[in-house]
Amino acid sequence: MSTHEESHRGPSEIPPARANEPAAPAHLLLLLHAHLPFVRHPEHPEFFEESWLFEAVLECYLPLLQVLDGWERDRIPGGLTLSVSPTLLSMWRDPLLGQRLRQHLERLICFAEQEAIRAHFLPQRQRIAHFYCHRLRTLRTQLKDIGGDLAAAFGRHAREGRLELITCAATHPTLPLLLDEPGALRIQLRTAIDAHARSFGEAPTGFWLPECAWDPELEPFLLEAGIRWTVLETHGVLNATPRPQRAIFAPVRTAGGLAVFGRDPRSARQVWSRQGGYPGDPRYREFHRDVGHEADWEYVRPHLHGASERTFTGLKFHRVTGPGPGETKALYDRDEALAAVQEHAAHFVAARVQVAGAAAQHLRTPAVLMAPYDAELFGHWWFEGPEFLDAVARRIAASQVGLTLTTPSQSLKHTPELQTVQPAASTWGEGGHFGVWLDPANAWTQVPLRRAGHRLTTLASQLAAQAQDPLTERLMAQASRELLLAQSSDWPFLMKMGTAGSYPATRFREHLAAVNRLLDAINGGNLATG
Repeated sequence: MSTHEESHRGPSEIPPARANEPAAPAHLLLLLHAHLPFVRHPEHPEFFEESWLFEAVLECYLPLLQVLDGWERDRIPGGLTLSVSPTLLSMWRDPLLGQRLRQHLERLICFAEQEAIRAHFLPQRQRIAHFYCHRLRTLRTQLKDIGGDLAAAFGRHAREGRLELITCAATHPTLPLLLDEPGALRIQLRTAIDAHARSFGEAPTGFWLPECAWDPELEPFLLEAGIRWTVLETHGVLNATPRPQRAIFAPVRTAGGLAVFGRDPRSARQVWSRQGGYPGDPRYREFHRDVGHEADWEYVRPHLHGASERTFTGLKFHRVTGPGPGETKALYDRDEALAAVQEHAAHFVAARVQVAGAAAQHLRTPAVLMAPYDAELFGHWWFEGPEFLDAVARRIAASQVGLTLTTPSQSLKHTPELQTVQPAASTWGEGGHFGVWLDPANAWTQVPLRRAGHRLTTLASQLAAQAQDPLTERLMAQASRELLLAQSSDWPFLMKMGTAGSYPATRFREHLAAVNRLLDAINGGNLATG
């Protein structure tokens, strides 16, 4: 997370506001980046890591659709921005994963029903179990109503103006690390944009940089791909050359015309921070206390998807209560949690109004506050997160607070005069400068990854001058897919965090091995590996 504060520029460095001009509402841009690594294992009847998708669908994506449905029903104005990674989009539309999701949901409903029976003599715990039963059955009905097609459901809201849908790179690589491989970089961008257009009917104009990773040399590639705006971590904009006159309170543009928004750090801290952020309120549901870790193993095991040891089930009966994982956690109270949501939504909106008002004293245009988050925070890590988003939008809609909830593309229509700057290289994450993805725990991946990329591009150049048979074309296409999957930033991130065991390193090695086997098959095993 960034530790940069808002700009400390003096009034003389920022164009003064025009006298007697009525204040226009500030623009609040809520952007959710929805992404998961591509995990699909048809060779196994069940595979544990597929549960990452199932948890996110049930706890985040379907609840987010419920929020949008509610805005449609109640005519709540405003817009949300959702970045959907191509790997996630592919998993949403995969029939096998869709079938396994439904099976997982049925198991979970059965488990919740058993928990309600098990808590027969514990009224408060039984109320929570009944809450889960109702919630999960509602999700089952919702999934059936949309035909299991989340992409179509989100696409409908985009067409009706409640949502701006954007994409990111095909397999979520840290793009500046591919600058030495322009062919691979272009394939990452083009594959993503094509997948987005096939699913949603039009190419995106906005682009989420995976890991918020920016280098100035990316600009021509993004413009060539038709991208018109993106988002950087706070210090990527504040450290631009020349320094931005309006700090992060207005988008800037690069020399080539790419619009760039900088993240509002205060909105990040209030929602995302482990210390003092809203999710740490003692009334919210505790993420780490789960029946999967607490009940008898023989009782839990039939309800786990492909797990050979204890893991999360999604049935959590305790609230945060206080710091630490101790055994004194109080039971969850849904009404108290929803009351906290309303309090925090009111505080969040008031804080944005205050920041925008202070900035507006020196701006000629409405202040723009970009607030991007990982989508999976809302509902998965922070169970009440979707309700918070809903409450924020409704509070803005119901009162004249000097704030409007809108999207980057709409905001740009009202801020036509952008200062031209060169944003600084940056990422989000620990350190803010690529350290997470070039850590001693994962740096070993770079050399074999470059070798594989060099082999593939060399062979592609050799084959370009001659007609190819269909089998060779298929092998080259699959080798390209394997290389794209190996380039994902998820593998080095998980290696650095140490939260997924050997799985990320295994996946990385398997994809690279597949690339080399396919290239050997095409070249008869004679292609040099250097």
